[in-house]
Formats: sequence, C-alpha cells, structure tokens
Amino acid sequence: MSDTVDSSPTSLDQHRGGASAGAQEFLLRRHLGFWSLTAIGFSNIVGSGWLFAAMYSAKIAGPASLLSWIGAGLLCALVAMVMVELGVTRPEDGGTVRWPLYASGRLVGSLVGWSTLLSVGGTAAEISAILGYGAHYLPWLYSGDRLTVPGVAVGMLFAALLTSVNWFAVKVFARFNNLITVVKVAVPIVTVILLLISGFHSGRMTSHGGFAPYGYTACFTALATGGIVYSVNGFQAAVDFSGEAKDPRRTIPAAVIAAIVLAVGLYAALQLTFLFTVPDSFLGHGWSGVNFTSPFGQLALVMNLQWVSMLLYADAVLSPGASANVGVGLNARHTYALGKSGILPRFFMAVHAKSGIPRRALVLNLGIIVLFLLPFGGWQGIVAVMGDMYLITYLTSAVAAAIFRRTDNNMVPAWSRGMPWIAPASFVAAGEFVYWSGWDQLRLVIPLILIGVAVFAIMSRGRSLRAELLKGSWLVTYLVALLILSRLGSFGGTSALPAPLDSCLVAALSLAIFRWALRSGIAHVRTAPADECGIC
Repeated sequence: MSDTVDSSPTSLDQHRGGASAGAQEFLLRRHLGFWSLTAIGFSNIVGSGWLFAAMYSAKIAGPASLLSWIGAGLLCALVAMVMVELGVTRPEDGGTVRWPLYASGRLVGSLVGWSTLLSVGGTAAEISAILGYGAHYLPWLYSGDRLTVPGVAVGMLFAALLTSVNWFAVKVFARFNNLITVVKVAVPIVTVILLLISGFHSGRMTSHGGFAPYGYTACFTALATGGIVYSVNGFQAAVDFSGEAKDPRRTIPAAVIAAIVLAVGLYAALQLTFLFTVPDSFLGHGWSGVNFTSPFGQLALVMNLQWVSMLLYADAVLSPGASANVGVGLNARHTYALGKSGILPRFFMAVHAKSGIPRRALVLNLGIIVLFLLPFGGWQGIVAVMGDMYLITYLTSAVAAAIFRRTDNNMVPAWSRGMPWIAPASFVAAGEFVYWSGWDQLRLVIPLILIGVAVFAIMSRGRSLRAELLKGSWLVTYLVALLILSRLGSFGGTSALPAPLDSCLVAALSLAIFRWALRSGIAHVRTAPADECGIC
C-alpha cells in the first residue's frame, strides 16, 4: 500500500519533491478524547520506572528521595503548563519537535530533533526492564546486568511486535492502550497496600543514617541518575497527539493534569512503600547497599506473598510493554514531525492514507530501538541518558512558549496568563535538573546532543549557515557552559565551585540565556518566511 495521499499526478509530484505537509497533516484522524489522552499520558509515564526508580533513588538519597519526587512533581507542573499552552494554541502531532523550530530557527530545531531521535532509545529501556524481570523465569535472557545474545534477539522481536500494534489506525492503538491502563493502575495500588500491610517497618525516616544519609545534594543527583526524571517524563504525550485530539483546547489541559496527578501520586506511594518495607537484614551497609534485580517482586517473595510476586512479574511485562507501546506511537509522531520540518528527509513524513499512521517513521524508529538494545544492557544506564535528552525538549519548549506569546497576534487566545513568569521558571528548573544529573552523565550526553550541529549542517542544503548559527547559538553556548560548570561543580566534578554556589551560578546562567534566546527568537519569527515560523 502506498504511503502517498492518493495516486493523482499532483500528489505524486508533491511526494517526489518532498510531499505536501498540509496534505499529510490532513490524513491524521481526530479520534482522541479526554479518557484516551489521559490514558496515553499516564501509560507513557508509568512504565518501567515504577519497577525500579524507587530502589535506585533510595540507594542514592535514602529516605530523602521523597524530596526528589516532590521536586520532579514541581518540574512537571511548570513544564506541563508550558506544554499545554503550546498544545492548545498550536495543536500539532509531534509539536514538541516542531515548536522549537518555529520559534528559534533550524539549528535549535535540529538539536532538539536529534535529541528526540536519540530518545527513541527510551523504548529500549522499557524492553530491557521487561526482559530483566523475565530473567527470573528465563535466566538465559540476562548475563550479569546485560542482555545475552538470545536476550537481544527476544528484545528485537518485542520491538517488532510493538511496531505492529502501532501500524494500524489510531483508534486501535487507543483502545488497546485504554484497556492496559486499567491494569497498570490496579497492580501498583495492590502492591502498595499488601506490602505495607505485610512488612511495614516503623522508624525508617531516622534509622540507617537518618533521613538524608548521603546529604541533601543526593536528592538532586537522584532526579536523573535514579531514574526519577525518566519516570515522570511522558505527561507531554497527550500534547504530542494534539493533532489527533477532539476539541484540544478543552481535552488536552485536563488530560495532562490528570495524568500527572495520578502518576506522581502513584510514584510517591511506591517510594514510601519501598522505604518502609525493605527488611533490616538488607540494610547492613545502608541504603546504598540495597540491591534487588526485581525490587518489588523480590520484596513480595521475602514476605511470602507468592501470588503478589507472580502478579508483579506478570505486570513487569505489561506496564513497561504498555509504556513502550505508547512510546513507539509517540516517537513515530516525533519522527514524522522531523521529516515535515526538513530535519530528516521528507520521505519519513508520509502518512499512510487509510490508517492515518506515519508508517515510515515507525520503521526508522524500530531500527533505532534495535541499535540501542545492542550496546546497552542496564536499565539505569539507559534512563540516566534519556532523562537529559527529555530535559533539552523542556528547555526549548519554554523558550518557544515565551516567544509565541510575544509574537502571535492572530493565534487562538492564550491558555495561561502566567506564561511570562512560568516559561523562564520552567527553563531555569529544567537547566538545574540537567546540571544536577552530574559530570559523569553530562560528559556523555552533551557531546551526543551537539552531534546535532553536524546533522543541521548536512540537512541545511545551501541555506545560510551563518545566519542560522547565529539564531541558535544560544543553545550551543548554554550546553557547553553547563558542561564546563559540571566539570567544576560539586555534582561529580572537581568541586572547585562548591554547593550551593554552583547551582546558583547555573540559575543565573539560565536566566541570562533565556533572555538571549527570547530576543533571538522574536527576531527570527518576525523575519522568517511563513513556512519556517509555523503560520503556513
């Protein structure tokens, strides 16, 4: 079946020359209401994170990890208001990769697009989590903390299965996801209740080193390296499906807020449950010495809750699988948007006429997932990198919201009147979260992101490189400055800049960069051709 709009000569000519973005957008179906969008957001948030993040966060920060979840919730609230503002005023599939392009030019759009393409690897983390729990019954899937060769093969088959689920109409995808979401809510709630009833240990907030055994700065480190940012990321999924939403101005804000409240509340309850139910015999070396390959499943076995353990091991396939399913559908919209923007070849923009699905984007993403399965084996290693990739999108979306507020005279009314302070606050918070992930992560992540500059140069195709580099130089400067500060700072660096001075410097840098980005973006939107500022 052809992926072009129709077989007319005009349509074929458009496809050969890059296809009509408007025609492809028209093929998307507006079938998603409040419940479907809420289920998409919740299901995208609650994946493998609920199985592992509580343990890794406790290992890093002890009981103070609860503060990390509060911080993550506040970041979600700020970023969600930005995303909702963009989603209701500019509803578009894959909007999180289109809005920075419109607002800040092609260099920023390319860097965000490249980061988004790399973040497709997050689906590999979900698959890795599934196989990690599955190794309880099939030990040949894992060797140590890495997938075996047969394990990688099984992971590839699983990725292909998820792609096939997303291959058909969005209604099929949404109904499948709605059904699984009900189970994803029920199993963690049952786990929390039964583990607390069966193995509650009082005094955990003061014993084994106290509330913050590794200092309060460990709370910041836990945000990224403990998998918290990765776990709470995903609420913007409803926004990325805004091009297929019914009445987006009404349904998107409600769906995003509902997904965040449900998911963060669930994660906080799971963190409390882990802290209060780990037996004292496992804490001989403190919280940092706790090590489970399947945390909640093994805790249930220790408490002789055999049927709960079996339920958990089954849900360890279902929850990450459902989250990965949403991720595959969401990432296809991102890749479709990258093709529509010219950041990727427009070959990947094509939407299948009958199903309304960007199938070529699905195929490309399947290849990326497989590539991430090959070198990475551990869940924590993948999600630490993915968390920073997502934060780059938060940064640039905050800038885009502020720019559009200043320049859009003919768009629909703004959703939030507080955007003039919400956008910079969101930018600063996201910048701090990037910095707090630490030198060990940033020395890998930031160079990976900056490869996007080369991608931009290759895909520019004769455009004015100098002009575009000037428009987007604020983001390159910001990333390089964060890398330098990370090396000198107290989060895995040399501590030449002690805490909290280093975090204060990051906040000051972030505000200065935000003002630079705002000025640059306003000038870009007012002078760029219509098709490059999103008003075509």
